[in-house]
Amino acid sequence: MASLPTGIRLITSFTRDQWYRAFIFILTFLLYASFHLSRKPISIVKGELHKHCASHGKVKLHIVNENAFRAPAGKISDNETHCGWAPFDKKNYQQLLGALDYSFLCAYAIGMYLSGIIGERLPTRYYLTFGMFASGAFTTLFGLGYFYNIHNFGFYVITQVTNGLVQTTGWPSVVTCIGNWFGKGRRGLIMGIWNSHTSVGNILGSLIAGYWVSTCWGLSFVVPGIIIASMGIVCFLFLIEHPRDIKCSSTPLISSKSYENGTNRFRVQKQILYTKDNSKNLDPEIQSLLSDGENGTIQPKFVTVLHGDGGNGMAAISFLGALRIPGVIEFSLCLLFAKLVSYTFLFWLPLYITNVDHFDAKKAGDLSTLFDVGGIIGGILAGVISDRLGKRASTCGLMLLLAAPTLYMFSMVSKMGLEATIVMLLISGALVNGPYALITTAVSADLGTHKSLKGNSKALSTVTAIIDGTGSVGAALGPLLAGLISPSGWNNVFYMLMVADATALLFLLRLIQKELCCTGSMPGEQRQFKEH
Repeated sequence: MASLPTGIRLITSFTRDQWYRAFIFILTFLLYASFHLSRKPISIVKGELHKHCASHGKVKLHIVNENAFRAPAGKISDNETHCGWAPFDKKNYQQLLGALDYSFLCAYAIGMYLSGIIGERLPTRYYLTFGMFASGAFTTLFGLGYFYNIHNFGFYVITQVTNGLVQTTGWPSVVTCIGNWFGKGRRGLIMGIWNSHTSVGNILGSLIAGYWVSTCWGLSFVVPGIIIASMGIVCFLFLIEHPRDIKCSSTPLISSKSYENGTNRFRVQKQILYTKDNSKNLDPEIQSLLSDGENGTIQPKFVTVLHGDGGNGMAAISFLGALRIPGVIEFSLCLLFAKLVSYTFLFWLPLYITNVDHFDAKKAGDLSTLFDVGGIIGGILAGVISDRLGKRASTCGLMLLLAAPTLYMFSMVSKMGLEATIVMLLISGALVNGPYALITTAVSADLGTHKSLKGNSKALSTVTAIIDGTGSVGAALGPLLAGLISPSGWNNVFYMLMVADATALLFLLRLIQKELCCTGSMPGEQRQFKEH
């Protein structure tokens, strides 16, 4: 018999469950990358919406702009050419652009609290597909303002608000899906790699928007809108919400003891004798239920294990119930300030580079992608360190501690030339996005599957929405504050960001102290079960 080709041997070396798990990992990665891809264009186009008028004709052009703003839409070609796109051609353009950011992010923050609760009660695949179609429609609508010569500020604000609301469907859905498919083992590393979809989406969004920004900025929105809507079709056709839907095990680390009938509708009871010897491979939550008293030893006993419904028979957790989970409030408030810093860079970095280094909008957008490259490195590094140490809060705290002085260095060094700017963009991206990535992924999944929930899988979406929703309040405030503060000088913006990083660290101090004093404290509790 001829030997199998190397490629076939490679394929057959992985189990069916492993292939499905890899497929879901890649699919959810691409789905959420398309969300961030559609959010990035506004930061790239800002430099085109407002152009600096030529100094020799500044007064004259200012008068033309004032008259043009009051004129019908078809009569403002002059100010479009010289000073940007009305109404963003005025001296208060930074406040107007900040208001656009705030409109999107404020709606996103408010909607996120509702999205998790709604998402728990609807099929994830349908809910996510709807969100992607709607996001594509409103992203495209913003770009159509260019083709239809729309200069009404209210049009752009309403489009941003609506887009912010529908984009909240994405994060709780993909985190719930990935949490269903992957267990706690190496969750920090897995989630760190997976969460790089944020930076990958930002990079692709910058490159796509930058390609058209100087010639036809409307396409900078239309093309990403079409992409996310197309990914919505992919989501509807291929997303598998839970391993049980195709009779796969729910985690790669625990061998299944369940028996299910062909339709997966009825639960089958199986009594298993658990003793101290055969309990080593149990999930920590099950171990905690079997432990006897304060000594935590496993007593021989029969336990009836019910499988087949994946926890669907349990009621969805309430908002207040989710807040009672240890660590949810602290990490939510920490994320508020960490995300404030991250989203200020997301929405204002290209304009900052344009003003400081005097690049055009396309070059500034391309250079800003280095911040996201650093974010990929930082997210993976944070996941690896937190897995190794078993201390999520301490890992976040260390990166936040280093981020504040790094931001100060960035504000000073970025004025010294291109090479210095590149280096500081990579370092700042890693330290700013590392804690943000860890909290929104591994920490959220840890808290959403906390042992106090007694295996209620429906809590994950609500916990994720609370944490990311609170963080999104900071995401809304950061760009707004940047728009208000930047006219007084970019250094003041960086001081605001440093204060935000320090405040984020303060909210973690109690958890950090608990982790350092007691091995295995929440949320790094999986460390004490690492050997199992």
